[in-house]
Amino acid sequence: MDSQRRIFLQSAARIGALAAAGSVLSGSSASAATRLNGAGYPFALGVASGSPLPDAVVLWTRICYDPLHASATPAIVLNVRWEVADDEAFRRIAAKGQATATPALAHSVHVDVGGLAPGRWYWYRFMLGDAVSPVGRTRTAPEPGAMPSSLKLAVASCQHWEFGAYAAHRHIAAAAPDLVAFLGDYIYEWGPYQLQHPSRAVRTHESFTLDDYRARYAQYKSDRDLQGAHLAAPWIVTWDDHEVANDYGNDRDELLTPAFLQRRAAAYQAFYEHMPLRLLPLGGRGFVDMRIYQRYDWGRLARFHVLDDRQYRAYHACAKPGRGGSNSVTTRNCPDLRKPDRTMLGEEQQRWLQAGLDNSPARWNILAQQTLMAQSSQVPILRPGDERIWTDGWDGYPMARQHLLDALRSSKASNPLVLSGDVHTFYATELSRNAMRPAGKDNPVLATEFCGTSITSSSRPQARTEQYVAMNPHIRYGRSDKRGYMLLDITPEKTTALFQGLENVRDSASAIATLASFTVQDGKAGVQRV
Repeated sequence: MDSQRRIFLQSAARIGALAAAGSVLSGSSASAATRLNGAGYPFALGVASGSPLPDAVVLWTRICYDPLHASATPAIVLNVRWEVADDEAFRRIAAKGQATATPALAHSVHVDVGGLAPGRWYWYRFMLGDAVSPVGRTRTAPEPGAMPSSLKLAVASCQHWEFGAYAAHRHIAAAAPDLVAFLGDYIYEWGPYQLQHPSRAVRTHESFTLDDYRARYAQYKSDRDLQGAHLAAPWIVTWDDHEVANDYGNDRDELLTPAFLQRRAAAYQAFYEHMPLRLLPLGGRGFVDMRIYQRYDWGRLARFHVLDDRQYRAYHACAKPGRGGSNSVTTRNCPDLRKPDRTMLGEEQQRWLQAGLDNSPARWNILAQQTLMAQSSQVPILRPGDERIWTDGWDGYPMARQHLLDALRSSKASNPLVLSGDVHTFYATELSRNAMRPAGKDNPVLATEFCGTSITSSSRPQARTEQYVAMNPHIRYGRSDKRGYMLLDITPEKTTALFQGLENVRDSASAIATLASFTVQDGKAGVQRV
């Protein structure tokens, strides 16, 4: 049995005891439960799948009748039936069973379905009483040692509810990807925001408690286009800051709140409750700590190293007096930036990453992580050698970035690709150890980076981005005025990245167009515009 699945099953057995705390409804009794509070459909938040292995995939749903009043779901324990089929009509059932939905986990359901065939599509659904969920499509990873001819990967991040419609998710579903990677900021915890979409229900306060975060996820997941993207393919996910609090790092938020760990634990629990994740937190500390970094192999074609750059990082350098979080500083006035012990990933995750690179059999090694990794200078530069930088991203942790790039070089892992989000801008970059020197024999390009724009969240004016690209020649392309997603076609010979931009983020029916496309050839780091 895969070690990840073993941990999941052991953990699930522990929380299964929660059923003893309430009455369990199944069969006709569950049918009555679906009619409580005058609501008849328990799958208002849709269904999802993710964390694919060669023989297993995680199925998810949350029993919820009214997304805008999610806490009104009856505080009873429910038994939810599930089925996985070889065909969309469910004539050939591959697996089926029953899962417990408890109030303690917001009636979320996580089913780790094992015993599946590698490298193939399946269909799945949930049932509660007479109610049947939407049918989702999922797939397993190829068997170890296989070399698939291609992998179609959609990459998305940053979907601020008030800033627009989720039309990009409709286009993700239409693209029929094999896999979706979501790189953080699935929700935004903030209170009322000035820029609001007139047709969307908006938040009334910031999220602090477990109920707050649960309500925020229910609001976001009520969107039919987002539900459709989850129905289309399995997802692999990580978080960034807004799943918890803006610019938090480790156990500290911007306001240095003494009880921040309680808030972080609530946010981590809500994240687990709403994502198709295999792992539960271990160690008796509940959700105070939650390992999110994971590794997924797609045969010998690709290995995904899914990272967490929030939970284990050193505190932000040169924060504002009496504050935590990010700041805009110059290299001259913030010498703490270059302290060698300032980690981004933490020692344990860094060792895990190094081991996964060292033993990788994959043609493409993909680091799926939160924010722009390319070394960069913010506009304006005050004087040569006194670059202005933003301390929340990798520029705020330059020694940690050098450590990671050194790991790529020493491991000799094949074709490193970095996938990024967070900055709401399309970028194509080339990563070397010293971006202020021309790339060459003594300063080779070690990896290619594709950074995606946001689903909805706003960004800087395009004219400023063009200045930014001109100042940083290793950043080969930048586009900040469009919202959308990235679509990658990965083959043994090359990876092609399409930057897909919406015409109008405020229009749920918006068309989409390819703004730019790039290729990376097997064995040659660096981007080529096509």
